[in-house]
Amino acid sequence: MQDIITEEKLKKYFAITEEALTMATANINPERHAAALEALDMVERYVSDARHFESNGDRVNAFAALNYAHGWLDCGARTGLFDVKDSRLFTVDDA
Repeated sequence: MQDIITEEKLKKYFAITEEALTMATANINPERHAAALEALDMVERYVSDARHFESNGDRVNAFAALNYAHGWLDCGARTGLFDVKDSRLFTVDDA
């Protein structure tokens, strides 16, 4: 079913978001350092919220929080806060 957030699906999205967070953290644009740190703070807060929801058995809100976290990562990648070129993890070109 496509309308169920399984434990496996949630685990997959935690892994993808955390991998993207690690890559973004390692590739901060030095010219936009302060803004990048602000975005990363938001990502970490949403991932923390997702963990909280998951621990309470609330997969729907955990998944929603992960999507917000990844949205911040994608925004940072697209606006040049992070110097990343991985289209598997971000909405950017690999070039």
